[in-house]
Amino acid sequence: MNPPRVPAVVVLPWRPAPSRVPAFERVLAWYAERLPELRVATVDTDDEPFVLAACRNKAMRDAPEGTVVVVGDADTLPEPEPLRAAIQAAAASDRVHLPYDEYRWLGRDGSAQFDAGVPLPECSFELVIGACSGVYVATPRTWAAHGGQDENFRGWGFEDAAWFLAHQVLLGGEPVRHPGRVYALHHVGEVRAGTQYEANAARMERYRAAAGDPAAMAQLVAEAPVSTS
Repeated sequence: MNPPRVPAVVVLPWRPAPSRVPAFERVLAWYAERLPELRVATVDTDDEPFVLAACRNKAMRDAPEGTVVVVGDADTLPEPEPLRAAIQAAAASDRVHLPYDEYRWLGRDGSAQFDAGVPLPECSFELVIGACSGVYVATPRTWAAHGGQDENFRGWGFEDAAWFLAHQVLLGGEPVRHPGRVYALHHVGEVRAGTQYEANAARMERYRAAAGDPAAMAQLVAEAPVSTS
């Protein structure tokens, strides 16, 4: 007997940018074709620049309690069965679930192959070792239990790595990974340099320093602002 279907929604942080639209449209089509039972919505905040952590937190905060929220990147395709397994498991879990143990970045060549009809598993890729973003699966309760993601990481860079350390320390272990793959599509990369990027890097060092100290990690997480938009 199949287990009862868990209430779930997919939310994609999204602010339109010309180079990202093709990947975003492919992701929407993927969910519609391969995971038709899941409603897909987008989320943004009023932050300037775009704050990915704030969008992820808002997606969780706005979801009804008891709903499993899939927070996916707008350029990342999850395999259907690992995602369904992660949703089912996350409903009663005190940890965040990741529906993959292999993260494939397709790049320009692999994305072009996919566009030409090559099956995803056969597309060229670069394996991203230690990846911990792309698609998160959790209840709002579990996300809130370790503070979500730190909205001090503005622009691009480090929010996912900092979150991973906070999860390990405050929830007593790593997120739960499910056997499977996600595929990240090509788009023009964001500039990872400048004053804000340097501030993000410095804050990441504080997370690394707190990795063995639950009290220090809790204090660091408590410093994070929470968007109300």
